[in-house]
Amino acid sequence: MNVIYNSKHFWVLLYPAQQGFELIDKSWLRTLYLDGPEASAFCRRMSDIPQGERTHDAVDALLDEICNEAARPVVVH
Repeated sequence: MNVIYNSKHFWVLLYPAQQGFELIDKSWLRTLYLDGPEASAFCRRMSDIPQGERTHDAVDALLDEICNEAARPVVVH
């Protein structure tokens, strides 16, 4: 597991062996794991943000949009 993005609101973790990503929303305590075609789509959406506009605000907005679609609450036992 590698942290590849960290902002005030999100972490993005890379799981190289599984070729997957975990999106963790710090504000709303929700998480979403992406692998296979979903991980590929995530990479495409990230690369669609122009290099000069790839700020924390732009990346966080995309991550929030993705998490709004399918993230689940973090549950601690």
